[in-house]
Amino acid sequence: MDSDSAVVERLLTPAEVATIFRVDPKTVSRWARSGKLHALRTLGGHRRYPESEIWALLEQHQDG
Repeated sequence: MDSDSAVVERLLTPAEVATIFRVDPKTVSRWARSGKLHALRTLGGHRRYPESEIWALLEQHQDG
């Protein structure tokens, strides 16, 4: 990979994160507001979650 190449991480929707954690999408939004999850905002104001952070949090949740 040359220095101009960038790795683009997949961003998950609240519904996708909710499915992974088996919770309601509103719970995912609450987690983002409280700082438990890091959310990025789209130009339209929607939250998106970096996939690697979600899987890391799930792994941490299952271990603890």
